[in-house]
Amino acid sequence: MRAKSLIAAAVLSLSVAAAAVASPEFWRYEWPDTNFEKTSVESWTEILSGGPPKDGIPALSDPSFLKAGDETRIGDREPVITVELDGREPRAYPIRYLTWHEIVNDRIGGTPVAVTFCPLCNSGITFDRRVQGRELTFGVSGKLRNSDMVMYDRETQSWWQQAIGEGIVGEMTGVELTQLPTWMESWAEFKARNPDGLVMDQPRYPRTYGRNPYVNYDSSRRPFLYNGEMPPHGIPPLARVVRVDDRAWPVSRLADVGELREAGLTFTWTAGQASALDSASIGKGRDVGTIRVKMDGRDVPHDVMFAFAFHAFYPDGTWMLN
Repeated sequence: MRAKSLIAAAVLSLSVAAAAVASPEFWRYEWPDTNFEKTSVESWTEILSGGPPKDGIPALSDPSFLKAGDETRIGDREPVITVELDGREPRAYPIRYLTWHEIVNDRIGGTPVAVTFCPLCNSGITFDRRVQGRELTFGVSGKLRNSDMVMYDRETQSWWQQAIGEGIVGEMTGVELTQLPTWMESWAEFKARNPDGLVMDQPRYPRTYGRNPYVNYDSSRRPFLYNGEMPPHGIPPLARVVRVDDRAWPVSRLADVGELREAGLTFTWTAGQASALDSASIGKGRDVGTIRVKMDGRDVPHDVMFAFAFHAFYPDGTWMLN
């Protein structure tokens, strides 16, 4: 109990310290080219330091790939973000790498994409990097808002909220990225469906890839550096929900039935995918299953995120509880 109290006190102290310096005046030395006069953020105290500075978590660009059959380091239950664009070789982006880099800037055929993962929200979303006739490249700002990663683009130095794919500070404020219909599944599922598919190769950084630095996070009682409202209906803040637009379906509801047809959508849940935020070894995490969401047989853009994050970014959203 004493250890937990010390951790709680440390988190509170960090929150207070971060709030004390949450202002453009403090940030401008690091962000001289960001237009802080243009923003959709109501209070600068919503934005906190996550610890690392700008680019302290290094985003990746133009990664190398292996054939699925040549990859031997990834455990069968480990999660990957799967990108299957029409007419292109399927690609898998392992969470063991995204945990440490959070953003991968890539190009699939003629489509520039940003594959993103925020561990603190469990939010794994792939965006088209083309905006208003420009192609953007994304990095990790080191800032959090509602415990979600704040990305930035290198071209305009604008800040973007990862969970909603929207510019929140700078020239691109209010601009929305196009979310692509990708999903998270186990490495075994990807390989079985795409034996000749591609998987991102291990980056050349000194990281302990495959280790989870957020041990037991998704069974915590409270999110890290989050002071907002908790979800309604008695839903635990770190319960997983499937977000489609501004509606959320609890994963527990889908896991109970395996398949659900509702609101014109077909949801499927299959066992076999490990949580990346449970045990010290990602591949040994408890089974959280794989979710696919389709409409008329085609994959639909969605996200599997924590309930607190959905409530924070979609406060007027609809909870699909039964």
